[in-house]
Amino acid sequence: MVLYIYPIETAFTRRDIEMLTPYIKVKPLRFTNNPFALPFYFVIQVFQLIWFLPKTSHYLCFFGGYHTVLPTVFGRIFNIPTYIQSGGMDAMNLPAIGYGNFRKKWLRKATVFSFRHCSLILPVAESLVKNDYTYDKQHPRKQGLLNLIPGLKTPIQVVANGFDDSFWTDEVHDKEPFSFATVATGISKESRMLIKGLDLIIRLAEIFPRYSFHIIGDENFSPVASNVKIHGRLSGPELKKILQKMQFYLQLSASEGFPNALAEAMLCGCIPIGSAVGAIPEIIGDSGFVLREKSLEDLKKIFLGLPNQDLKILRKKARSRIVSQYHYQKRQRALLRLFQIEIQ
Repeated sequence: MVLYIYPIETAFTRRDIEMLTPYIKVKPLRFTNNPFALPFYFVIQVFQLIWFLPKTSHYLCFFGGYHTVLPTVFGRIFNIPTYIQSGGMDAMNLPAIGYGNFRKKWLRKATVFSFRHCSLILPVAESLVKNDYTYDKQHPRKQGLLNLIPGLKTPIQVVANGFDDSFWTDEVHDKEPFSFATVATGISKESRMLIKGLDLIIRLAEIFPRYSFHIIGDENFSPVASNVKIHGRLSGPELKKILQKMQFYLQLSASEGFPNALAEAMLCGCIPIGSAVGAIPEIIGDSGFVLREKSLEDLKKIFLGLPNQDLKILRKKARSRIVSQYHYQKRQRALLRLFQIEIQ
């Protein structure tokens, strides 16, 4: 049995469990991201790990942090392989906007301990291993696990996210002209708003009043521009319905590992415009536009050039790129190989 351990439930943790359960027994164990509840959850986790110990063959964790310390210790003591998937904030240090595990003393110690002593690290993007961050000059340049944890010896294997092209489809014939969507939760908090690049998007809405902007994920976010529509959290089918109508997708984050919503939007035929952070440039490739530095003027130039682009070709390229490079089964096979399971 695999114990799948994570701090909060997300679309990608649910997808991983869905990928694995037809072939191996998986027991999801949710921890917490509330610092005040940590002592309580550490006690609960001790009893959980002891209770399931006789049946546990592997620990598979998403993100490194407080929730991976005890599984790593149990793995060492009882010779149980412990795999930690690095997803983004556990490999970043952006103190100016309050982002990343390495800006907090005890969270940094928990993260470093876990990555140093687990069996295998599974980043979702190559940029989380080691990278020179150049998008926003206010942040430290050296990012990624090998820069933030000097002398790290734990084996590392990149396993990118994978997406179901049979669900995320491009079925709407005519897109709404110059409509832009972005998915971002928790952006009613300023730090989260800056991390997800909403400061740029709101400025764009003011500069381009004839374009429509749809921000999905936080009904409490209150922009000023009248051409911005706010949607709360949506189910998969609800989100798909909106993305199928949108012509463009904006992923202007200050930091990302591998943004799921970007790939899902591209499968729905949205032309991507993204920042040069994390895996975003690799995901977009030649199917859209990459903002190399955080500059409103540079972003404005991209927008001014959009009417001159062959948008029909870019729309097709966006979907084709995700299907060919980041298919659901590609990640599924990679994860199952960790447990010596091969599928066709």
